[in-house]
Amino acid sequence: MSNTHIFAEERQNKILSLLRVRNKILVSNLCEEFGVSSATIRNDLNQLEKSGLLKRTHGGAIPSMKIMEELTSSQKYKTNFDQKKRIAECAESFIENGDTIALDTGTTTYALACALANKQDLIVITADIRIAGLLEEFSGVSVVLAGGELRKGFSCTTGSITNNTLSSLKVDKIFLATNAVDSNGTLSTPDIEQAYVKKTMINMGKEIFLLCDSSKFGRQSFSRFGSISDIDYIITDTGFDPDILKDLDMNEITLITV
Repeated sequence: MSNTHIFAEERQNKILSLLRVRNKILVSNLCEEFGVSSATIRNDLNQLEKSGLLKRTHGGAIPSMKIMEELTSSQKYKTNFDQKKRIAECAESFIENGDTIALDTGTTTYALACALANKQDLIVITADIRIAGLLEEFSGVSVVLAGGELRKGFSCTTGSITNNTLSSLKVDKIFLATNAVDSNGTLSTPDIEQAYVKKTMINMGKEIFLLCDSSKFGRQSFSRFGSISDIDYIITDTGFDPDILKDLDMNEITLITV
């Protein structure tokens, strides 16, 4: 398998994916997997170790406790369900009839989609096929589904087709999800292709809402896609620890806890 020309960040993301499955990886195997030199692989592993995402061993690496295992959509749906529902109900109050909005993929944004049944003349752009399928049943909602490569297990599309579609559109409001918000305000997600989609969505709208339950704060994941400085509203639950963001500039951000 020759992957000589892929970006280092993409290769490192794939290394983490392999590590989640195998629990141990060897430099020699990764050289063969990606068609690159042992020096390149060692540099990748060293960078990932500095980020706390793995632990170097003789001839390879093992996972660190810090690495985030991404749950599938069905697994996520069962996690912090009550908090997600409250967040979604709050977010729905910002959506008016006649709006054009974008919904990111995720279980909290799916909960928001469930709350849109009575909206009228609403246009929703999304790359999440579960959200699109749900909204198809709502008579007052028109759906634009961004096509692309299906990310199996996560019910969404990614890749250049998805990004090209989204980048050609403008909306009134964006409702964004994240896997992690660290103490520097960095927003991140485990998958690099998903991160590209989120970056594209950030540039689509006038107002950006970040929907995330309190468990996402104080964590970090592999692929950075933005910062809370990109966000206008953060909606989270009451388990949120304000000390995590106390040193950040929140003057232009509205923080709502529910």
